[in-house]
Amino acid sequence: QVQLVESGGGLVQAGGSLRLSCAASRSIFSINAMGWYRQAPGKQRELVATITTSGSTNYADSVKGRFTISRDNAKNTAYLQMNSLKPEDTAVYYCAADEYGTGRYGQGTQVTVSS
Repeated sequence: QVQLVESGGGLVQAGGSLRLSCAASRSIFSINAMGWYRQAPGKQRELVATITTSGSTNYADSVKGRFTISRDNAKNTAYLQMNSLKPEDTAVYYCAADEYGTGRYGQGTQVTVSS
């Protein structure tokens, strides 16, 4: 099964930007959909964004216009560019992949946005 490793999290001030990366252990060319989820303390995990092999994207309303998901199949990596960050974006961000109908998740990377 594919292994996913996130990186790029950290502490940033409100209004700042971060770029998360998700490195896969094998080719993602055949992985139909990749995405990012997040979980804030005391809250349920929520979907942030997804991208298919054809490049079709979908975003949560709360991040539309601020976050951009992308994937580089040649590098086996997916990205989440996060701009205009808000304190409410603070959460652990998880990369996800739909591998033949089974969801795979990374260990997560912490994003903290200070006001």
